[in-house]
Amino acid sequence: MMMGRLALLLLLSFASLQLLCFAADDDAVFYDSFDESFDGRWIVSDKDDYKGVWKHSKSEGHDDYGLLVSEKARKYAIVNELDEPVSLTDGTTVLQFETRLQNGLECGGAYLKYLRPQEAGWKPKEFDNESPYSIMFGPDKCGATNKVHFILKHKNPKSGDYVEHHLKYPPSVPSDKLTHVYTAILKPDNEVRILVDGEEKKKANLLSAEDFEPPLIPAKTIPDPDDKKPEDWDEREKIPDPNAVKPDDWDEDAPMEIEDEDAVKPEGWLDDEPEEIDDPEATKPEDWDDEEDGEWEAPKIDNPKCDAAPGCGEWKKPMKRNPAYKGKWSPPLIDNPNYKGRWKPQEIPNPNYFELDKPDFEPIAAIGIEIWTMQDGILFDNILIAKNEKVAESYRETAWKPKFEVEKEKQKAEDEVAGSDGLAGFQKKVFDVLYKVADIPFLSKYKLQILDLIEKAEKQPNLTIGVLVSIVVIILTAFFKLIFGGKKQPRVEKKTEVAETSNDQGSSGEKAEEEEKEETTAAPRRRRRDT
Repeated sequence: MMMGRLALLLLLSFASLQLLCFAADDDAVFYDSFDESFDGRWIVSDKDDYKGVWKHSKSEGHDDYGLLVSEKARKYAIVNELDEPVSLTDGTTVLQFETRLQNGLECGGAYLKYLRPQEAGWKPKEFDNESPYSIMFGPDKCGATNKVHFILKHKNPKSGDYVEHHLKYPPSVPSDKLTHVYTAILKPDNEVRILVDGEEKKKANLLSAEDFEPPLIPAKTIPDPDDKKPEDWDEREKIPDPNAVKPDDWDEDAPMEIEDEDAVKPEGWLDDEPEEIDDPEATKPEDWDDEEDGEWEAPKIDNPKCDAAPGCGEWKKPMKRNPAYKGKWSPPLIDNPNYKGRWKPQEIPNPNYFELDKPDFEPIAAIGIEIWTMQDGILFDNILIAKNEKVAESYRETAWKPKFEVEKEKQKAEDEVAGSDGLAGFQKKVFDVLYKVADIPFLSKYKLQILDLIEKAEKQPNLTIGVLVSIVVIILTAFFKLIFGGKKQPRVEKKTEVAETSNDQGSSGEKAEEEEKEETTAAPRRRRRDT
């Protein structure tokens, strides 16, 4: 037995050594483990808006250090300049980092920005949300927003504008407080893969209009902005029949309901008893001032005599539906003989159209973290840029996985203790499955609705069964629409940025700011006429 354990230990040591040797042979272009203080390597922005304090801190339950977001409801900005710019057009590029949301994440970002060279117009000490980047990657969560961002900023060679291109249907952010590792792999054949904890969650093509919004390659034609709809263009598919005549027996004035003449007052009805009486146990408060508060009146309660009787007070015949009711008459609809269909402007050549074999990204010259968050306790660690997938894999195996396994076992034990014979642990598994369901492409239109339901169930576990039923209904609705067709939803065009104008804080940054600025105003005291 002892020899077997020794052999296993030697085998594991040899495997780890192989991984480390591999990483050494193919060194990472950039790597920061934060084993040492970040001072001197990372530069904190001096901009007035960014008051959040960064700390070099241990990950909870580990001896491993990371870069910590230490205060709630603050903006944070910090940047690290690379020794040499990293080309995004030369072979494979792998971007990887860890985050741990130690206090959860209700509203905030935990993403990285991979910045262009300073010649693009930024300085480390002035790093902010306007600083030009090539890629933005990582978790973002606030309200209905729950996604692992992957955003490209690409220059249109015709217009000269830099445009943000968002990955469609990105994966969701894990809902626990464990350490997770996020990986983006950019391949020379324009493929991009997004991994969470080493598991592929999304594969896309950089040049596909199906994968990015807006697409990197603009449409060849666009609607003519100067084209106007002719005045005589009729878009009405149906029109009222001009030859239809209201029937002579159609009474528009007949009421919807009439008294039920056949109704009989129930036996035992108490005509002389009111439905409510003064509460006999109520007394006027000692501090009641008749001049200030008015004459005191005892609050009303249900008359107990009415509980044993069919009813109290004046009996009236109930109403019933009027069989003669037909409502307002309107002529039936017929096909419009002048119908020309839905008008749309003619298409013209797009002056900003260009063809592209590969994206022409500018190199990465620095890594920045620029976020607004309502939660503290966000820990960044093991930030890596590599030119080989195996290097990133080796760091996941040696730096991330041991921590994650320890945290997962600890979480499992806590769930078993707190979870009513394992109920909490079961619910967590259910939620994890539901988050994966929300990422299914054919449910994309319902993703925000599903995520909102999941978050409600997480906050109120007693709603889990109801939430499951609601999500099943949504899935069936989407399925039947997919199979049998349905009304096509109008496409909502997303607003894109131009000429370095950035809104990459995303919805989480804006919502976090609104959340902090919300104030509750106390209502003036109102005196009540009860006890």
